[in-house]
Amino acid sequence: MHFGGSPGAGAGPRTGGPASGGDPPKPPVPRSAAMWGASARSLAKAASIADLRVLARRRLPKAVFDFIDGAAGDETTLADNQAAFGDWQLMPRVGVDVSRRDLGADFLGRAAKLPLMLSPTGLTGFFWPHGEIAAARAAGNRGIPFCLSTNSVAALEQVAEAAPDTDLWFQLYVMRDRGLTDQLVARAAAAGYRVLCITVDLPLTGRRERDVRNGFTMPLKPRLSNMLDLARRPGWLLGVMRAPPTFGNFKTDNASGFTNIAQHVSTLFDPSVTWDDIARLRRLWKGPVAIKGILHPDDARMAVDIGADAVIVSNHGGRQLDHVPAPITALPDIAEAVGERAQLIVDSGVRRGTDILTARALGAVGCSIGRPFLWGLASAGEAGVDHAIKLLAAEIDIAMALLGTASLDAITADHLRRRR
Repeated sequence: MHFGGSPGAGAGPRTGGPASGGDPPKPPVPRSAAMWGASARSLAKAASIADLRVLARRRLPKAVFDFIDGAAGDETTLADNQAAFGDWQLMPRVGVDVSRRDLGADFLGRAAKLPLMLSPTGLTGFFWPHGEIAAARAAGNRGIPFCLSTNSVAALEQVAEAAPDTDLWFQLYVMRDRGLTDQLVARAAAAGYRVLCITVDLPLTGRRERDVRNGFTMPLKPRLSNMLDLARRPGWLLGVMRAPPTFGNFKTDNASGFTNIAQHVSTLFDPSVTWDDIARLRRLWKGPVAIKGILHPDDARMAVDIGADAVIVSNHGGRQLDHVPAPITALPDIAEAVGERAQLIVDSGVRRGTDILTARALGAVGCSIGRPFLWGLASAGEAGVDHAIKLLAAEIDIAMALLGTASLDAITADHLRRRR
């Protein structure tokens, strides 16, 4: 017995995928959380991203919650990512007409209603049935980009078909099998993804001790130690039974049906990737390219030199190497190195609208969030993701008014000072 299908058991893609043979099925996507998530009343009372985390923790089994919440090593970087925003103080200006405020931003040539996008997060459909589709729809309804992970539960074609009005980005890991890598690129282009996001900070998986202790697999393997915990989460159990999770973009041969994530990465992903491989992919993709996982200014320069249109300053949410700088700490040096040659996006540690304005003042076009939208998704599906975006939008709007800035372009380094 296990909860969910074996990885790779899902339908194949439209063309060129691991299990060709027609269009993928159109999965029913629950828009209401009534059956398996937080009530509308509980969701409405969530006043912050931190409140959504509490709701997610109530609904998810411990091992699944820890997979989202945890990070590498002592989780020092995880804590620093959020705390580092506190190293900066906002400096309001007064006597400015802020009766009308424009929160819009431009992400690689397309207008967004907020300086915000949803990060690529693996196994999103494991936290809520058809979770990638729910998140993509929520992003589209709020007018912001959504980036789909290579390790999504839903096939990339399914997400594109279900969220046609969303600005879709596809996040790519370079595979040992370059033919498979190129196939994923071709599938993303054919499905209408606008931006290719190449992640470069995962030659192998960081050691996440919560996952080791919990024996985390996908699907989740029931053990004597977790059976009571699973029984207390009927909403989550119902969801995975009705929509068994798979690695939707791959056809894998896994006799046991249980996949250890580190083994999945080590089997498929290539730790020998160099800038030459990334440059080849830049030439292969005809649209905008973002490179994710940059912390060093010299790597940012290299990314731009090979043709990247955006650099996503990120330490993978603290999930890879512990004791590395928080992205907001690395941002000023990267902004100086890159100048106006590429857009900068900050990923990791964003929990407040003021964090996003701090990143804007330091040279970023906006921020990308992972855990915040996953906590919303795990709480209440599409409605929960929408609530997470809505919370941050309200915080941005209020902060801009109180900062004395009627538009994002009016926010400069003069609106910041270092905390003494």
